[in-house]
Amino acid sequence: MKPLLLSATTITTCLGVGLEAHRAALRENRSGLKPCAFETVDLPTWVGEVAGVDAHPLPTALAAYECRNHRLALLALRADGFEDRVRAAVAKHGAGRVGVFMGTSTSGILQTELAYRERDPATGALPASFNYGTTHNPYALSELLRLHLGITGMATTISTACSSSAKVFAAAARQLELGTIDAALVGGVDSLCLTTLYGFASLELTSREPCRPYDAGRNGISIGEGAAYALLERADAAPADAVWLLGSGESSDAHHMSAPHPEGLGARMAMEAALRSASLSADAIDYVNLHGTATPANDSAEGRAVSAVFGERVACSSTKGATGHTLGATGAVGAVLCAIALVDGIVPGSPGTRSLDPAIPMNYQLHSVAAPLRHALTNSFGFGGSNCSLVFGRRS
Repeated sequence: MKPLLLSATTITTCLGVGLEAHRAALRENRSGLKPCAFETVDLPTWVGEVAGVDAHPLPTALAAYECRNHRLALLALRADGFEDRVRAAVAKHGAGRVGVFMGTSTSGILQTELAYRERDPATGALPASFNYGTTHNPYALSELLRLHLGITGMATTISTACSSSAKVFAAAARQLELGTIDAALVGGVDSLCLTTLYGFASLELTSREPCRPYDAGRNGISIGEGAAYALLERADAAPADAVWLLGSGESSDAHHMSAPHPEGLGARMAMEAALRSASLSADAIDYVNLHGTATPANDSAEGRAVSAVFGERVACSSTKGATGHTLGATGAVGAVLCAIALVDGIVPGSPGTRSLDPAIPMNYQLHSVAAPLRHALTNSFGFGGSNCSLVFGRRS
């Protein structure tokens, strides 16, 4: 594919709001995970909750879209001057020439959970004030951003579990290549809810402690929430520290509803496809941001796939020990963290991981270290075998 410029980025997770909060956390190898105290949840687990989300209600004009997921979406959009950059792109290219491509898994499901508590005791009907279409409906996220920013170009939400907001980069790149748009707002937003927390706990996939990706004693995930965005544009030139989307690779191995292929077949296919798309060899990649959820099966399968593609040379780490697993937002979160790593020349560490699993041979980084990076790859793998890998790089 032809490289696309990330002309602006921003990120919000439990580490804080904006790029600088995340830069500092990466340098300090710091985690934002805390014992779960979300809503009425009573589970012995740790989560990555973004502080103060509910203190940021939506503008009156968007009141119909009011829910935690959309509050998080706009809170993140305003950081780092990102909203202004998108509005400038709309003014430059025209409202109909900018697309919106969002990823989410649970969207505004918390609003449905709250409505369920208020259902009619006789009929079971949900309250009249509840509007599925503008809250729980996954497309509501893209529609909200489209309305708020005055964008009239194509808009879509991709919901493929944990690969959702990685796949939006690939979807947007295809439309930019076709010439149907001139710029794309891409990203992902996912927020905490009871369905996710209790659901993963019922699958025995949540940890009672901060998650420990690739640790010999890893025992489950720490669920997080977050939002991350990038503005993609075609460009012939850019500043020396610019980051480019160089390639994308997608696969669907459909091995199992919730377990990865034990040999990482789909993961390997996605990484190899991303390298082909970027016209790069495996030796050109300097850092791999692993999906690394800290479940025994996921890390083992991904480790096999990474070893098959890259051997034991490339520096790798999972940043989920810092942010938690942000589910539908994790692809965009990983993309922006890779952009930070490339610009700052840093290989992120893995907060929480103590003793590496000797059965997974790879160059795994426990602590953040300075390193000259030119190309980075990030992995996002979802339930049902929906996989996506993205390659980012600097041209200078």
